Amino acid sequence: MGFFADFKASLMKGDVLSLATAVVIGGAFGKIIGSAVDDVIMPIVGLLTGGVDFTTKFVTLDGQSYATLAEAQKAGAAVITYGNLVQATINFVIIAFFIFIILRAAERMKKKEEVVVVAPAGPTQEELLMQIRDLLKNRS
Repeated sequence: MGFFADFKASLMKGDVLSLATAVVIGGAFGKIIGSAVDDVIMPIVGLLTGGVDFTTKFVTLDGQSYATLAEAQKAGAAVITYGNLVQATINFVIIAFFIFIILRAAERMKKKEEVVVVAPAGPTQEELLMQIRDLLKNRS
């Protein structure tokens, strides 16, 4: 088998080694998606929302007003950072979308593999016996 065939066969197995490989690949994939979200998508979302950075959005529970999240945290105020929830939700949707694309491609590859070419049927036992009979008649 070639390298890609071996790689594909490895991905299709259900053993522990494949699972460990998937975890490592998933970690790397998460970093790629994190970078795509932080460096590409969120700046676009920020532009569309007028420069809003969701990770800095917060509500304090002590009734005080703070200019930044860092100030509120430094003052020891109880803070709900709802912007982090928005950021995590966006990350989740993007990761789910990319995983959907990968699984969809894998399913298409799997369906192509399942197409089995059926060999033409050979002669039946009766046809073979008749051929042998005819050959024996011709020899006599």
